[in-house]
Amino acid sequence: MKFNELEVAAKPSRKRIGRGISAGQGKTAGRGTKGQKARTGHSKMRATFMGGQRSIMQAVPKLKGFKSLHKAAEVVYLDQLNGIAKADNFTLAEAGLTSSPFVRVKVIARGELKSKVELKVQFASKTAVAAVEKAGGKFVKTAVPMREAVKTTE
Repeated sequence: MKFNELEVAAKPSRKRIGRGISAGQGKTAGRGTKGQKARTGHSKMRATFMGGQRSIMQAVPKLKGFKSLHKAAEVVYLDQLNGIAKADNFTLAEAGLTSSPFVRVKVIARGELKSKVELKVQFASKTAVAAVEKAGGKFVKTAVPMREAVKTTE
């Protein structure tokens, strides 16, 4: 097959609507007679528009309360940290104190911290930080570790 032997169908020219009665698609231009859809701009109505009656947004009652988009931090207590020298997201997940190393962690003062611990998590209460420093450890605020991107080779 050669380039000059290709048979290409001619592209029909677009219909010029609304150009007079004798043009074929004149007067109402294929929109029918009267009504909302015969008017200009009928296709640009908002998604909640219901033909002039009360919209669904107004009909549904407002819900009380508030739902945060942020996931709450997982809580770890001081007495659970006894016996852990370095506490970060990965060691806490391995110990079964958090569900995953990629979640936000907050340490809260409960019980007694008996051992020195180096705490590297996202949040800690003031009393928890004071208890860690009193036991000889330190608290360092860190970001949540990111998951490694998995590249697929095709």
